[in-house]
Amino acid sequence: MKKILLLGGSRFLVPVIREAKALGCHTITCDYLPDNIAHRYSDEYHNVSITDREAVLSLARELQVDGVMSFACDPGVVTAAYVAEQMGLPSPGPLESVEILQDKGRFRAFLKENGFRVPEARRYDSRETALREAVEPDTKSAWARVWPKIVKPVDSAGSKGVTRVDSPTELNVAIDHALTFSRCGSFLIEDFIQQQGFSSDTDCFSVDGELCYASFDNQYFDRSAENPYAPDGYTWPSVMPEEVQKELRDELQRLLRLLHMRTGVYNVETRQGIDGQAYLMEVSPRGGGNRLSEMLEYCSGAALVRNAVRAAIGLPVDKMQDPVYSGHWSIVILHAPRSGIFRGLHLAEDAEASVVERDLWVTEGDYVEGFTGANKAVGTLVMNWPSEEERDRRMANVSAWAEVQISEVKEKSRGRIG
Repeated sequence: MKKILLLGGSRFLVPVIREAKALGCHTITCDYLPDNIAHRYSDEYHNVSITDREAVLSLARELQVDGVMSFACDPGVVTAAYVAEQMGLPSPGPLESVEILQDKGRFRAFLKENGFRVPEARRYDSRETALREAVEPDTKSAWARVWPKIVKPVDSAGSKGVTRVDSPTELNVAIDHALTFSRCGSFLIEDFIQQQGFSSDTDCFSVDGELCYASFDNQYFDRSAENPYAPDGYTWPSVMPEEVQKELRDELQRLLRLLHMRTGVYNVETRQGIDGQAYLMEVSPRGGGNRLSEMLEYCSGAALVRNAVRAAIGLPVDKMQDPVYSGHWSIVILHAPRSGIFRGLHLAEDAEASVVERDLWVTEGDYVEGFTGANKAVGTLVMNWPSEEERDRRMANVSAWAEVQISEVKEKSRGRIG
């Protein structure tokens, strides 16, 4: 029986555990949060921080694992690559390449050095340097004259710590926010690329460095949420022009070859700017959160989760090809409009027929928080709409047909309230 070490414990890891068990694997999870839901499903749990790569390596050696993976868990990706390299285990790519992909500053620099289209970006370890360059600019500096900009941690995912700033006077607060979510104490300031249509955030797959499955979607946001940059929905197929999708696919393939990537799943964020140009925004060698790989199996039949597990333990993966979509799909990331007591989910009758799966993660009486990221979601809805027009109309105003009902609470209590 092969042993697989899975880093993290969020609910997005549960499908990975199920696929691994279906392959006859002994599943081991680890992080420093023993109450995380995925640990209820694994065969074995160890309380080891996934950002302490030496501790994880020691555990992996002690347990003599056959594979290690960080799926939908950004903090563990570099650790998994390090452990795989030290133990000679399968990995989606060399450690150095994984480190480049996982550090937004290094990734932007790599793209620029290799002729990719990329927003102008600067990485900072010093708040003072960033403020000086932005607030007291050299009048010849195009960098300091272009606003808005995006401020983000170099080592965080899921839109955590991200702020749009429209002028230098907003920069100090944005840096504070970014540093709150940065483990290494560094942040990135880059020109804001306004997308044309929808940005895309979805999963792709390579085999021996060849991009065999490239998908694109339409990403939605709740601009009234506490974090307006946290995605709250996705739809497939993408409405991005075919020529833009082809260019992005070609550039992604070029990137994978330059980095000598191997076999594995990637979470890829792309967009077409209002300048008409195509941009690779982020490429992470892991499955995305918000059930993206699961959705792609619904949409196109692609077994991304199973293939990711097979790759991690050194088994051949099932044949894959670019997706052919079987309908007009969406996933809604259900979330509370504000902090309060969850009272239920109300769906309009005329939307019920399009529900493929309803998955609620809270029960009536639970205290829930406002939406700042995927970890604050209360569940998901998988929908298959009768037409693209119906899909787009519904997704443009989700709260009109899918209402997360909340009542007020005077004092925050994380327990149940009847």
